Amino acid sequence: MIQVPEKIPVRLEDGFDRITRELALAGGFSRAVLDEAEWVAQVPELARPGTKDLADVPFVTIDPPGSMDLDQAVHLERLRAGYRVWYAIADVGAFVRPGGIIDAEARSRGETVYLPAGRVPLHPRVLSEGAASLLPGALRPAAVWRIDLDADGRTVGADVQRGLVRSRERLDYAYVQAAVDTGTADGTLGLLAEIGRLRLGLERERGGVTLPTPRQEVVPADGGYRLEFRLPLPAEAWNAQISLLTGMAAAAMMLDAEIGILRVLPRPRPGDLAKVRRVAGALGVPWPEGAGYGAVVHDLDPKNPQQAAFLHESRVLLRGSGYEAFDGAPPKEAGHAAVAAPYAHVTAPLRRLVDRYATEVCLAVAAGEPVPSDVRAALASLPALMSSSARRASAVDRACVDLVEAFLLRDRLGQAFEAVVIDVDERRGGGQVQLVEPAVIARCDGPLPLGEPVTVRLAQADPATREVRFTLA
Repeated sequence: MIQVPEKIPVRLEDGFDRITRELALAGGFSRAVLDEAEWVAQVPELARPGTKDLADVPFVTIDPPGSMDLDQAVHLERLRAGYRVWYAIADVGAFVRPGGIIDAEARSRGETVYLPAGRVPLHPRVLSEGAASLLPGALRPAAVWRIDLDADGRTVGADVQRGLVRSRERLDYAYVQAAVDTGTADGTLGLLAEIGRLRLGLERERGGVTLPTPRQEVVPADGGYRLEFRLPLPAEAWNAQISLLTGMAAAAMMLDAEIGILRVLPRPRPGDLAKVRRVAGALGVPWPEGAGYGAVVHDLDPKNPQQAAFLHESRVLLRGSGYEAFDGAPPKEAGHAAVAAPYAHVTAPLRRLVDRYATEVCLAVAAGEPVPSDVRAALASLPALMSSSARRASAVDRACVDLVEAFLLRDRLGQAFEAVVIDVDERRGGGQVQLVEPAVIARCDGPLPLGEPVTVRLAQADPATREVRFTLA
């Protein structure tokens, strides 16, 4: 926990402001963009041809506490021979038209960027946290997916259409998890756990990968900030499977129609896979003959030092993701290695530009109509736009964590800490260590034994440069 005197939060906030300048994050929206957003928020295109009134479907949203930009709402049903998934996605296309002034601004941003002290949104808040958000009690336009599953959770049919929906409740993951754990979950919440577990089993069967690794997060607390490693709740994994299911259905639809944009990740290179297998052997991580990477990592425990180091080292197999647009013959490499299937981003249009365009393609294909010409014309430019915005968002996240790490440790130079070695740099020596407390990952000099506990000494913690460095004690 960072407990700071009155003047320090100003300096820390100044550090966040400096990051936004260094990485050229967008500032506020221009008056022209805000004026148009406020106007379309009052007069969205609710009555497009084919729009269906689905206000009676009891959707709920499940998001982190306090979220206002609610992209997805879900309702689940049990059928005689399986399940039906209703998944409503905010219809940003009812407010934002390709080529308009709001779209031009969104294309310059690419995605919402999150900082500890706030966010730089993709769209003006009057839309993203207001008129387009699936807030409870409000009638909202949505792209509504209906996906039928068999008793094993496999997809047997999928469709999407425009609809008007009304979410009933705004729930968070802790609430859902508590309901399931206490046996009080019924309806959609009970089925979320049931379907989510089935889909996780199918992911493992097809060779998909969900890394069981904690995320290092900067968390506001008591007027300052603290760092923590947070493992997702099972409810988050179940909810993510509904999103993955929808993205896989969207990819299949676009591939059949030979137009769209996919989220792709190439299969691991043989050399990288061989290296990771050697690391597994060195760390005592079991890798049975014939087992794929996904099966190996599925049951690993990130609290085990050797397994945590292996999970960190093996992330090289999941690098290189991007987008592939096509209009005609589908791309040769259309799959996503971590999903182990073709996949598309369609479930977060309030926060990610590409989702709106991919959704418009799917809505047209499902309705048997031509893809709108302005959507079609924009597809080819999206991969580069999204690649640039993803790099920027990742750099902001890393810089903010580095800044808070340096602030947290700035008065502890020379002190010793218990840590685990999670990465070894074979070329330059040294590597990375993960402290037991506080939740810091940083560079360490010295001969490091991968996957082993070590004692390290803090050699540098400079908030100005955001650098933290240890030496082996």
